[in-house]
Amino acid sequence: MAGSLKAAMERWPDKIARLRDGFYTIKDKSGAQVPFRMNPDQEDFILSRHGLDLILKARQKGFTTVIQLDMLDDCLFIPNTASGVIAHNLNDAKAFFRDKIKFAYDSLPAAFRTLVSAEQDSADSLRFSNGSSIRVGTSLRSGTLQRLHVSEYGKLCAKYPEKAEEVKSGAFNTVQAGQSITVESTAEGHEGHFFELCQAAQKMEQQGRKLSVLDFKFHFAPWWTSPEYTLDPVGVVIPADMVAYFNKLAGAGILLNPDQRAWYTKKAEQQGGAMKREFPSTPDEAFEASIEGAYLASQMEQVRRERRICRIPVISAPVDTFWDLGVNDDMVIWFRQTVGPEHRFIDYYANSGEGLEHYAAILQQRAHEHGWVYGTHFMPHDAKQRRLGLKTDTVEDMAYSVGIRPVTVIPRVSSDNAGIEASRKYLRQCWFDEERCAEGILCLDHFRKEWDDDRGVYKNKYRHDKASHGYKAFETAARAPDDYFNDNEPDAWDMAAPDAITGY
Repeated sequence: MAGSLKAAMERWPDKIARLRDGFYTIKDKSGAQVPFRMNPDQEDFILSRHGLDLILKARQKGFTTVIQLDMLDDCLFIPNTASGVIAHNLNDAKAFFRDKIKFAYDSLPAAFRTLVSAEQDSADSLRFSNGSSIRVGTSLRSGTLQRLHVSEYGKLCAKYPEKAEEVKSGAFNTVQAGQSITVESTAEGHEGHFFELCQAAQKMEQQGRKLSVLDFKFHFAPWWTSPEYTLDPVGVVIPADMVAYFNKLAGAGILLNPDQRAWYTKKAEQQGGAMKREFPSTPDEAFEASIEGAYLASQMEQVRRERRICRIPVISAPVDTFWDLGVNDDMVIWFRQTVGPEHRFIDYYANSGEGLEHYAAILQQRAHEHGWVYGTHFMPHDAKQRRLGLKTDTVEDMAYSVGIRPVTVIPRVSSDNAGIEASRKYLRQCWFDEERCAEGILCLDHFRKEWDDDRGVYKNKYRHDKASHGYKAFETAARAPDDYFNDNEPDAWDMAAPDAITGY
């Protein structure tokens, strides 16, 4: 036994050798037990990591496996190493532990497992005879760790924002400066802590700044570095929009061979709007992709494909506004000009905790700066019902009192789904100024279903957050009388206005 252990240590004298050449055993994608050997993406990460590392990745790149085997290796060969793994739900956390960490340990030679034995072995933790330990969970606030791996942090931030806040304020603070945190994920839109970390890390990389022990290093693993993502191109028809996409990549220095182009084309047919999220070619593309559970994903993809997010000149035509009067005094205003069949959104404004006098001043400021003349101010049904502060006037009354006129109040939609369908149809005719409407565009991208943690599915209702306020104001535009009419509510439209004053 001692001789076999000595021979093993001679063959695998250090971590890189052990990760390169089969010291650990894993289950491959088909479930077969095979010796683990790093692929080029995995090895590039292991050799170039910083200590605090952030990986934006395509699917099936093997980072979860190599990170957890690397963590296990530290625990086995460095006494008193405390490690933790966080997944976006407990089932995934336990599956990681069972299928990767524990399986790899149980598959080691018996002589080695005698040398570093498992003194505590449960469904979510291992404690070894050398004082090291590994545990898994969804937050891991308690204790001090030397190694932390956060898997699919983007999804955690998107689906479980409260848990993500626990990770940010709790688990990250259990790892002392100079130790190791590795965060890896696919992208989930332009919001949340994972997106913020990636933005900050990319900025430091682009500026060539030296990283401190408290700075994250950015790593990106696109789909096209994986040799298995190829397909025989014979018989694969590449449509014109895909040819344009590949040409755009080539302009950025990403040169794909025919087999890669064929694979991407067919995979995109299968994945639809999720393709750029699951198999990104560039970091920016990953975050611009549709959000899982987003109601308007395919429509916003079409808007982008048809290049209807661009710089839009403001012409001499009335500017209509569309409002959401949200809970906690959140207010959103979209500004739109209509030119023939085109609905051109030229500006967006959101704020909270302000009275209508503030929004009247914003409207007046915009009018003076740009020479706008306002048409109609469309507000949702609660403009006739809500009360702000101690006043007894409706929002509609208050709007007239501060000079916002004329106001048209849109009736309550018959159901959330009816409003969403109206917005989907309306988006076919919409254009957006890429700069002035940037915040509103993100709201349309991020308007999504609420996640049901207990059942592991999306609920049949939308998530109330910042994005829903921006969306609801857009829905006001989609349901405005000239644009959309619900035949089930023919008598509900309130078109009356006290006077015909426009602008200020």
